[in-house]
Amino acid sequence: MKHGCRIAVVALALAVPGDSSAQGLADYDYENLSFRGVGADWGYIWPNKADATSMYSMRVDLGFLGPSIRMMPGLHYWNSKLKVSEVDRVAARLSELPSLRASGVIIDADDLGEIEWSAISVTLDAHAVWTAPYRVFTFIGLGVGLHAMNGSGASIEGTFIEDLLDTVAPGVAVMGGVEYEPTPSLRLYGEGRYTVQSEVRYPGLRLGAAIMIPNRTGGQP
Repeated sequence: MKHGCRIAVVALALAVPGDSSAQGLADYDYENLSFRGVGADWGYIWPNKADATSMYSMRVDLGFLGPSIRMMPGLHYWNSKLKVSEVDRVAARLSELPSLRASGVIIDADDLGEIEWSAISVTLDAHAVWTAPYRVFTFIGLGVGLHAMNGSGASIEGTFIEDLLDTVAPGVAVMGGVEYEPTPSLRLYGEGRYTVQSEVRYPGLRLGAAIMIPNRTGGQP
């Protein structure tokens, strides 16, 4: 994850206009980081293999790694049901197993029943941040993450199908958003995000609030 984060930081540093993009890599150092605040948010995602659902997240503001580049670890959770089309696909693949084909058994979606899918993700984002008037900040970013997926359902419990749905996989994300700071100790934010991993991909929107440390270190804003 550290290697992926370093790539993201370099890419974002090159994208930042003005003097920041002219800075050398020596200006980007983990020693610059310090805890500045913590936030929680609610969002909505549209997975390609599951029904649209809510996502709950937390994020930690670790300040600025270097000029304009802010680091944001996060923790995310969502739970949904596999789409009917995806359950049909799983059933069709099972029906192709040699042992079932030899006995003439055909499995359909009704045999598998309702299958739930959930995920807990740990991410690390690098944001390029710009200051706008009226205590408004905008950002774009790149992120890496580790996603633990869990499948469950009455018909698949304890079977190899459940094992196939239980995976841990890396992923990447791109994001952009806006923040407003009504007071030095409070920040409101909205974010659009697109996540891709081996098992699933999804766009999402998030709205949240963060409690910030007044007179914080680790760079501004």
